[in-house]
Amino acid sequence: MNGWDWIHWLIFVVVILGFALSMIIVFIWTERKVIGRFQLRRGPNRVGPMGVLQAFADFIKVLTKEDIVPAKADRWVHLLAPIVAFVPALLVLAVVPFRDGSILADLNIGILYVVAIGALGVVGIFMAGWGSNNKYSLISAMRTAAQVVSYEVPVVLSIVGVILITGSLSMVTIVHEQQVPFILLQPLGFLIFFLGTTAEINRSPFDLLEAESEIVAGFHIEYSGMKFALFYLGEYAHAVAASAVITTLFLSGWKGPVLPPVLWFLIKVGFVFWLFLWMRSTLPRLRVDQLMGFAWKFLLPLALFNVFLTGAEVLLWEEKMASWGNFPWPFLFLNLALAGGLIVLWSKFFRLGGGRVEV
Repeated sequence: MNGWDWIHWLIFVVVILGFALSMIIVFIWTERKVIGRFQLRRGPNRVGPMGVLQAFADFIKVLTKEDIVPAKADRWVHLLAPIVAFVPALLVLAVVPFRDGSILADLNIGILYVVAIGALGVVGIFMAGWGSNNKYSLISAMRTAAQVVSYEVPVVLSIVGVILITGSLSMVTIVHEQQVPFILLQPLGFLIFFLGTTAEINRSPFDLLEAESEIVAGFHIEYSGMKFALFYLGEYAHAVAASAVITTLFLSGWKGPVLPPVLWFLIKVGFVFWLFLWMRSTLPRLRVDQLMGFAWKFLLPLALFNVFLTGAEVLLWEEKMASWGNFPWPFLFLNLALAGGLIVLWSKFFRLGGGRVEV
């Protein structure tokens, strides 16, 4: 690589950092204000107009907090854990296209990169639980490992449908192949990926890693100051990355009429985060047995069904219906109807309770 290539990479890295940090601040303010309305209160309204500077005030506050490390903690593991939990969210954005040609690394295995890097955040959480030398932190860390492993299976299977339709693992190619958003062709895949990702990034109602009533705030109980703030920012950074990935895979990325491509991308990312926020404001936290049962007894069977259904449709289209046009319109309506019917039937006949499926 010559000097200009390095300059190009450096500029794009700065752009990604600026995008991630800006969206984190916007997400934090939006969540506080909107949840305040859901709970019939104002939310932040003192620092800056409409409380827009509250996040900066919190940042200044945590900078003044004392950095406390337990006497028997593993100091290096305790120190590195927040960094390891935060950085993977930024690395995921390296393969997300903001518009056609605006991407740091157009990998031909972009989806595999996203899956691999996205799962690294759990390592930082486990390091925090282990390095703190606190039994409650360790219990939360073990829950993290079980939760992420469980939900990673349906999440990966939900992506297989997109890969079968596009025939590519490149994030850019996936966007180009979406004549209409894949949420219409893959409604089950979108639902499974969205719910599984919500659990993986520790968003309510799947936030058992921080169940205060059970494990006194969980893996970060021994953290204070900026190290605690990194865990807090990491949760929102992973929400930004998840929203960007969902936008790319299921909402046709930067594509849209009239408005500039980057603006369309930001609108769609904001919409996905609104869905995360709506779930947090509406649904109560699940029990740990319900959490695990939901992954293995609800999402996994639907993900397997979606893989076989998509494979059959792709094969049928290529061999029998290729002359109908470039887009499989009949499957769009069929998949929407099947997704709605399956979700209703599954919810009616299979109920999670007491760690088992009740029929």
